[in-house]
Amino acid sequence: MKKWQILFLLFLIIGTFFIARKSHRDSYTPFQSNEGMIFGTVFHAKYQYGKDLQTEIMGELQAVDASLSMFNPNSCISMINSGKSDEADSMLNSVFQLAQAISKVTDGAFDVTVAPLVNAWGFGFKNDLLPDSATIDSLRAFVGWSKVEIQDMHIKKSDPRIIMDFSAIAKGFGADRVAKLMKQKGIENFMIEIGGEIVCGGKNQNGEKWKIGINKPTDDPSSTNQELDKILSLTDCAMATSGNYRNFYVKDGKRIAHTIDPKSGYPVQHSILSSTVLAPSCAMADGFATSFMVMGLENARNLLEQHPELQAYLIYEENGEQKVYYTKGLEESFKTEK
Repeated sequence: MKKWQILFLLFLIIGTFFIARKSHRDSYTPFQSNEGMIFGTVFHAKYQYGKDLQTEIMGELQAVDASLSMFNPNSCISMINSGKSDEADSMLNSVFQLAQAISKVTDGAFDVTVAPLVNAWGFGFKNDLLPDSATIDSLRAFVGWSKVEIQDMHIKKSDPRIIMDFSAIAKGFGADRVAKLMKQKGIENFMIEIGGEIVCGGKNQNGEKWKIGINKPTDDPSSTNQELDKILSLTDCAMATSGNYRNFYVKDGKRIAHTIDPKSGYPVQHSILSSTVLAPSCAMADGFATSFMVMGLENARNLLEQHPELQAYLIYEENGEQKVYYTKGLEESFKTEK
């Protein structure tokens, strides 16, 4: 046998040994499971690792809350909104830059300055009275994503009354932060879910791709209905869903949904009932899922055709029936493993 053949054989033996060793080790490494409250919702984490990471996971999520939560009076964004500071921390800067990029691509359908309109319609900070057209017009004067920017980590507003709300992207960003923690720990198999926003990697405890369900959009403000429209088999991806079928109320016989069009100032009346997006990051998926609810089906489809890095599953209503539009890239995830 020639020398190079001997070296090649040794290389194969050593490689096979380490692969077998890793496979043996992984087969005995347990899956951990954590859950808790954050951002006003529940998070769940499953991951294959030798110890419990609940404390570290909570640390990551609490750091996001301390930066981006409007309901934390001491958070970075609350200090900026109240005028006590104009300095952005690194998290807020990162999310702001992504939010502005999504706003530009969606022609303002995504807008972190929309909070005054959201509050006026009785979401966020509650308001019992529906706004009239004069109120909407007055609020629109200081709503607009292009009216705020960051310069050298300082927020610059065209109007001091402008406030920013990152609620439509914060859960996704939080899931990304926990996923980053998992990867830093060398964890390959994991799933983190925060209020329906998900990042998963590798495989589940059964050695299969993660099974992620998309809820059927039936009116359900109590969030008790868990009927699924579709189950996706996913790995190494981020997914977020937005919809009006849970966060709404009825006032004077009219259905008021929580998705507000930043341009008109009124709740959206498009046919999309549920918008699920897969993207390179969960924060990005979160932002586009919200955007599509504002844009409507035709504009969402046009944008998706121009951005192959995004995949979407849109449930909409047509002539009183629920129908589905999905991008071709999702077809592989429809297949169930046997």
